[in-house]
Amino acid sequence: MRSIFIRSGFRVAIIIIPILLVLHYFITHLLAFIHIFYQHPGIAITQREVANAYLNGTLRETRKEQIPKIIHQIFHNWKDPANETLPSDWEEQRRSCVDNNPDWEYRLWTPKTSLLFLSTHYPTFLPSYLSYPHPVQRVDALRYFLLYHYGGIYLDLDNGCLPSIISPPTTGGGNGSSSLDALTYFPLWITDGGRGALSNNILAARPGHPFWGRVVAELVEGRGAVPVGLTERVVGFWKRWWCLWGLLRYVEISWGVGQWFIGGVWDEYHRMLQLGKVVSRGEILEGVDEEASGRLYRLMMDNRPGMDEWVFFTQGRGGTWNGWDNRLFLEIGDHLWMFVMVLGALVGLLGWLARRYWVQRGGKGYRKVKSEDMEDRSE
Repeated sequence: MRSIFIRSGFRVAIIIIPILLVLHYFITHLLAFIHIFYQHPGIAITQREVANAYLNGTLRETRKEQIPKIIHQIFHNWKDPANETLPSDWEEQRRSCVDNNPDWEYRLWTPKTSLLFLSTHYPTFLPSYLSYPHPVQRVDALRYFLLYHYGGIYLDLDNGCLPSIISPPTTGGGNGSSSLDALTYFPLWITDGGRGALSNNILAARPGHPFWGRVVAELVEGRGAVPVGLTERVVGFWKRWWCLWGLLRYVEISWGVGQWFIGGVWDEYHRMLQLGKVVSRGEILEGVDEEASGRLYRLMMDNRPGMDEWVFFTQGRGGTWNGWDNRLFLEIGDHLWMFVMVLGALVGLLGWLARRYWVQRGGKGYRKVKSEDMEDRSE
């Protein structure tokens, strides 16, 4: 009798365990996906709040400048790598940052200078950098290394700079203030578009900040790179099903090294701060409080009508790599609860259909009675 129970339990385990593992995989990944569109931790500040604190002297009296006055922008011409001439509208945006910040250093990174920078300072990252399946992933990754190494403010080329909030900047050493000066009093800030997912279009930090150290450590370990070994390819196969093996390009880019990836590291960093820890170069340092490690700020940049005004930046033509799935996930971010309700209804419907099919096929001891069986019994 015991052997019968053992065999029955073994058969049930063979069926149940794989099902539980699959459910765990799907549920945890689904929750991670939904969490992308939730409000993230950190200190939310509007551009107007920063401007007012700078105008009334609060920033200058209570803080010191931490972010070096360097503006980074990246131009990788994917269709013609040898052509380093910016489109006219992007050149206008670039010029607005140069003209409104005359005492700042400006650096435009091209494919040649980008490769030289990485090969000189981070040669172990080059294999991953060169293997990214989408060119925009190289641009995403490069900005993180630049901020970690040099510090400063990074802007996408479709973002420009508004004039100074104090007075027109002067090139002759007058009393003018550069338009981005007020933003240098925070050790690190990241932009928040107000739609759940954090953005990586405008970023700033002091050099060597542990948050970017954590990001760099993950990228050096091969985050988002094309798998090379057999084991990595098997694991990569299951990872890529989320983006339907290239069909959902936005998912692959965002979750690979893009804004969803940055949002995940951001959340993890804040969880560790709550435990009195901070990550630097991939190592956990004990006993470092939030103030000493550098508080993390979210600079609100919601461009929808009626939201907080933009004081420092402008928005121009962008989305050079966006596709239909970009618009899809933008709508999900705007209508998250509706998406969750629809998804729940679909899961419930599929569960009901599966149960109905199981019962009709003889599950749970029942079997669908055929008409000829009824005729035989009536005789």
